[in-house]
Amino acid sequence: MSIKADFQLDAKGLSCPMPIVKTKKVMADLVDGQILEVSATDKGSKADIAAWAESVGHQYIGTVEEESVLKHYIRKCSDDTMDEQTFERTIELEEAVEREGLILDVREEAEFAFGHIKGAKSIPMGELEARLSELDKEQEVYVVCRTGKRSDLAAQKLTAHGFTKIFNVLPGMTSWTGDLTSFSSAERG
Repeated sequence: MSIKADFQLDAKGLSCPMPIVKTKKVMADLVDGQILEVSATDKGSKADIAAWAESVGHQYIGTVEEESVLKHYIRKCSDDTMDEQTFERTIELEEAVEREGLILDVREEAEFAFGHIKGAKSIPMGELEARLSELDKEQEVYVVCRTGKRSDLAAQKLTAHGFTKIFNVLPGMTSWTGDLTSFSSAERG
């Protein structure tokens, strides 16, 4: 399938948050109505780019997968797009682990499988809306990803769906120095 795009961005080989960082930079130079094609290999970029576009007012058109490359299409909707919002309630990873509540890991299943915090629940960002019923709105939820960018978008999404006890874990799993547990089907969720 070939979709006409005004500009192409190569983000292959980059992982979160770099596809979004590079997309944001290119989108700033586009004219209202132009379409950007972002080529990426990070499976998480599908949910990340869609959530980012929605959060700033651009139109996420869709994603086409060709072999192992995801081609994301985003239309610039306005020169006066919304300022990018960051989730206000944050918590450090070490503090979140010590508190009562759920650690929600929104990284891709493969990332979770190769190492996660014991007891964390895995719901990849791209599955979050479909799996909201698995979460308790009365429980504190500490949303974690690799760097804090994807978890920020997930925290915003949860809050938009009526969750009030949400915290974005910063800076994310890249800073975790504690024990890692490898995948077990019982923890997948």
